[in-house]
Amino acid sequence: MDQHMDVICIGMALVDSIIKGFDPNPISASGFRAVSSTLSVGGEAVNEAMAAAKLGAKTGILCALGEDDAGDMVLGAMERCGVDTRFVIRGKDHPTPVTTMFVNDDGTRKSITNQAHRHNFHPEQYLDVITNAGAIILGSLFRAPFDDPAIILSVLKAAKEAGVLVVADTKLPNFKVLSLSDLKEALPYVDFITPNEDEARYFTGKTDPEEMADVLLGYGVKNVVIKLGSKGCYFKNASESFSLPALPIQAVDATGAGDNFVAGLTEELLRDIPVKEAIRFANGCGAICTTAVGASTALKNREQVLEFVNK
Repeated sequence: MDQHMDVICIGMALVDSIIKGFDPNPISASGFRAVSSTLSVGGEAVNEAMAAAKLGAKTGILCALGEDDAGDMVLGAMERCGVDTRFVIRGKDHPTPVTTMFVNDDGTRKSITNQAHRHNFHPEQYLDVITNAGAIILGSLFRAPFDDPAIILSVLKAAKEAGVLVVADTKLPNFKVLSLSDLKEALPYVDFITPNEDEARYFTGKTDPEEMADVLLGYGVKNVVIKLGSKGCYFKNASESFSLPALPIQAVDATGAGDNFVAGLTEELLRDIPVKEAIRFANGCGAICTTAVGASTALKNREQVLEFVNK
């Protein structure tokens, strides 16, 4: 069977328990109310893989799942979306992580992680998979499995030497803290980095998007996209910079919007779509994601996104 993938997504796989409209006022000694409670598959790599597959990319995922019901749920959801799951690592030594998400009326959210999120599988042991792709997406730079500088360097160096497009999304550290300087050897291998505004502020110490981008470019990253939520996004590389506004949408749940953005950007770049148009398309993917509860509910296919962004 052909091992080549358009996109390999690498990172965390989990189940999200999404609680919307939580009322902090108890109705009994230990009882509370919420508008809704939903189980949804999640994790950055899962969200990105499912979105990329829906958009038409031949997509695989390299992640770890426990041999448990939660792991079965994640695996089944990905397979129904057309994600190649041959490279999923399953084991009894750790459970599939479950994240509790509290979603506010405006779509913003807070999450609770646990020790299962610390499991650091070793993607550097699967370089034959990584180097046989058109692009790789690092679901969460600065979080497991990409919270070890040696692992990050090994994966990115091998990918770039094989001519693979490297796209790195970021997350704020949760259990192990790294800085940009800790990754100074690896960052020059990153083609696109896509932090949101809070992450960019945390890692660069800057508040202006252009200054944030300049810091990241100074570490050798080739292209920087800073996701600014309702303010759109900002792009900069060595030769150009621009801002794009957010697309108008009625947000319900922002869970996974950034992951859908990254998947859309990567998929369009592999089609040789110009950067500005690719980011505009990615904006559409992120906006559509927010219109339903769950990271993989609203986005259906590439035609849906093109119709939305071209209105």
